[in-house]
Amino acid sequence: MNGYGRSGGRPTLEEVAARAGVGRGTVSRVINGSSKVSEHTRAAVEAAVAELGYVPNRAARALAANRTDAIALVIPEPEARFFAEPYFSEVVRGVGAALAETDVQLVLTLAGSDRERRRLAQYLSGHRVDGVLLVSVHAGDPLPELLAELGIPTVISGRRSAAETLPCVDSDNLAGAAEAVRHLLERGRRTLATIAGPQDVYGAQCRLDGYRQALAAAGHPVDEQLIAVGDFTEDGGRRAMRELLERRPGLDAVFAASDVMAAGARRELRAAGRRIPQDVALVGFDDSVVARHMDPPLTSVRQPIEEMGRTMARVLLEHIAGHHDGGGEPDGTAVVLPNRLVVRESS
Repeated sequence: MNGYGRSGGRPTLEEVAARAGVGRGTVSRVINGSSKVSEHTRAAVEAAVAELGYVPNRAARALAANRTDAIALVIPEPEARFFAEPYFSEVVRGVGAALAETDVQLVLTLAGSDRERRRLAQYLSGHRVDGVLLVSVHAGDPLPELLAELGIPTVISGRRSAAETLPCVDSDNLAGAAEAVRHLLERGRRTLATIAGPQDVYGAQCRLDGYRQALAAAGHPVDEQLIAVGDFTEDGGRRAMRELLERRPGLDAVFAASDVMAAGARRELRAAGRRIPQDVALVGFDDSVVARHMDPPLTSVRQPIEEMGRTMARVLLEHIAGHHDGGGEPDGTAVVLPNRLVVRESS
C-alpha cells in the first residue's frame, strides 16, 4: 500500500480494474457509489483500491470520462413561485442530501420565461453538466425534448402523461386525492368542492381524477359547479374559492390540490364569514410547512417530497454512470412513492 502502481506513478483506474479482475467501468461504478454492482464485486474492487492505495483524482477522472461532476436541477417556474412554494425547497433539500456523499456539484436553474429557457438551452448545449433533474414540468414544455436531443441524461419529478418516456419519480397523486375526499365524506360532508391545479400538469390532472373517482365510488354525482381550477398560488386559491362560493354558497368542504391554494381558500372563506371546520372543512395537498402553521392547522395529503428529491438524484447518478460506461439510454420506468393523509383540525 505504497500508493504507487506498476508505472511508478500514482495507481490508475486500469490497474485497480486489473487487480480486481473486473472492467474499468465496474471500478468507476463502485467508486461513484452505484447500486448496480454485486456485493462480491464491490468488495473485490474496494480491496484492490486499498492494496494499491488508489486515490481518485476528481479533475483527471472528469476529464478522462468527459464528465463535469455537476448536475443541474431545472425548475421551469417563475422565481416568485419558487420562493413561495415550499415544495421546491424540500426537493432541493432531498437532492442535496443524496449528493452530500459524492463529489457532484448541484447547479440550480430557474427557467420560468422564454428568455430563461433559451439561455438554459445555450448553457446545456455546451455540455457543462452530466445530467439534469427537471421539476414541475408542464405539458408542451420543450425542455425534455431538448435534453433528449442533446443526449443529456435526465430524470423528471412528476410524469408529463401516463405514457411518460423519461425516467421519473412521482407520488401517487390520484390515490392521495381520493383518500382526502373519502376522509371528508366520512366526516359527514356532502357538498364537496375542489380547487384543482393547472390542468397542463399531469399531477394536477391526477388529483382532480382522484376527487372525481372517490365521489363516484361513494355514489355521489360529480357537480362540475363544485370544481374550480387554480394555479398553485395563494392568490389563485383565493380566486377559485370566491368562484366556488358564488356558484355553490352551501358547500361544506373543500379539497385544494396544494397547501398554498388551501391557504388562499382559507382567507376567502374567512372573509365570507365561514368558520373552518364548523361551516366548511378544508383539506390541502403536500403537507408542507404551510399546513402546519395555518390556523387551524391544515389536514393535508403528505407527499414524501424530500424522499422524491433523494430518489431523483440517485436515479440520475445511476443513469449518468451507465451513460458514460456505454450502458445505453435509460427507459421511462417510473418510481411512484405513496402518499398519506395527515389529519388536523381543519377537517
